[in-house]
Amino acid sequence: MNEIRDQFERIIDYMRISIIDRCNLRCIYCMPEAGITPLNHALILKYEEIVRIVRVAAELGVNKIRLTGGEPLIRRNLPYLISSLAGIIGIEDISLTTNGIRLKNLAGTLADAGLRRVNVSLDSLRPDRYREITRGGILKEALEGITAAEQAGLHPVKINMVPIRGFNDDEIEDFARLTLTRSIHVRFIEFMPIGATGFWNEDKYLPTEEIKKRVDRIAPLMPVKVRRNGPARYFSFEGAPGVIGFISALTHHFCSSCNRLRLTSDGKLRPCLFSETEIDLKSAIRCGASDKEIERLLRLAIEIKPDSHTLSKEKSFSYLKPMSKIGG
Repeated sequence: MNEIRDQFERIIDYMRISIIDRCNLRCIYCMPEAGITPLNHALILKYEEIVRIVRVAAELGVNKIRLTGGEPLIRRNLPYLISSLAGIIGIEDISLTTNGIRLKNLAGTLADAGLRRVNVSLDSLRPDRYREITRGGILKEALEGITAAEQAGLHPVKINMVPIRGFNDDEIEDFARLTLTRSIHVRFIEFMPIGATGFWNEDKYLPTEEIKKRVDRIAPLMPVKVRRNGPARYFSFEGAPGVIGFISALTHHFCSSCNRLRLTSDGKLRPCLFSETEIDLKSAIRCGASDKEIERLLRLAIEIKPDSHTLSKEKSFSYLKPMSKIGG
């Protein structure tokens, strides 16, 4: 199998692909109340363009793909894209990040197409608060989606929760307790300064160590080994079927082991989430670029991938694009 490394000897084998910039929710920390101005459909990468990029990337050594949005489940004919990606030689794992609202009716079809796993973004287990956070979302639909994913064999189902002080941090223990009875992964992700303009401030930020201390109130946590596709550190309660993960993007950044590239819905390749450096693959493709040229651009992105981000040193984050424009 091919393998490609960046200048810091990190193996780059993972690509996150945003397939749509739109979402069926309006989470208050992610986007403004009025939503965003969606891109014209003609500006979004076509499925065939995504498949072509992934095929060239797979020849270099990329073997893991995660589909994101916006909300990927609102794009039509998603099973077709997944089955097309699953048929590419070298692609070993296809996963998807979703809010889960449409997962109930799609989980089985997506699994049959070749999807392996799902991450569900869920920041409250309380219906009223969930409705407030998402500006109208129905918690029951997201929970039914999680159950459907479990039943479809998309294991392990991962729930991503972002604790925000004074907002939803009183639910940290409730989320952790889910792992006592279900074989799911609950992952606590540090609140990052990417999202709706004006929502981020340091007073709302909880470092991982504080989150972990709150979880430890339930029972002692034991480190566990989990097949690693990402930056989380994993633990479990003794005898529990589920697993708890902590992702510390700010306090213990995982840059030294970062193995990923990001492709935005409009075809920009980003070597780092927290850098505005982008390489325009879509324009190259639509101007007739050969596979060799696409390969050159992929290699360039890997070559210029930075050693680490500098968020912990920044005083202002206004230069960063919101996550809804980059891809979750």
